[in-house]
Amino acid sequence: MSEKLIIPDEVVISKIYYIREQKVMLDSDLAELYNVETRVLNQQVKRNSDRFPEDFMFQLSDIEWETLKLQNESSSWGGRRKLPYVFTEHGVLMLSSALNSKKAIAVNIQIMRIFTKLRTMLTDNLSLKLDIEEIKKKVSNQSKNIELVFQYLDELVEKKDNEKPRTKVGYKKD
Repeated sequence: MSEKLIIPDEVVISKIYYIREQKVMLDSDLAELYNVETRVLNQQVKRNSDRFPEDFMFQLSDIEWETLKLQNESSSWGGRRKLPYVFTEHGVLMLSSALNSKKAIAVNIQIMRIFTKLRTMLTDNLSLKLDIEEIKKKVSNQSKNIELVFQYLDELVEKKDNEKPRTKVGYKKD
């Protein structure tokens, strides 16, 4: 596969959405990347429906579709007659078996690499968040300890200010 893709990663990343707590891609976006009509992509999926269970592909609800359109402020999605289908990472992977063109396979490979990068970035961010939380706990404990030290110092200073005169012990000189 010496054919190098010209699709920038940023373009693919911009077509990944977070719906129902999953990273998904719209059927129309995938069709555009594969250079086929959305209708053709969906026909192939229907012909191979046993390969696309609910956790690989699902149809958006009216509310999800309206929310997605509002978030992206795009009028190019307005002409659809049916609610779009979205594909999870596994669904996108399964598309390569339904669409058997060299372009589809190459685009799928690129998309899988991007999903992997996103997962790695998420894991790295999680690690950073855990480190930050650990530092916050340490700083919180240190500030409590510093507060305690100042409280003890205040008590010592208060004791010294309210000291009773001591009676001296020993021989008195006249």
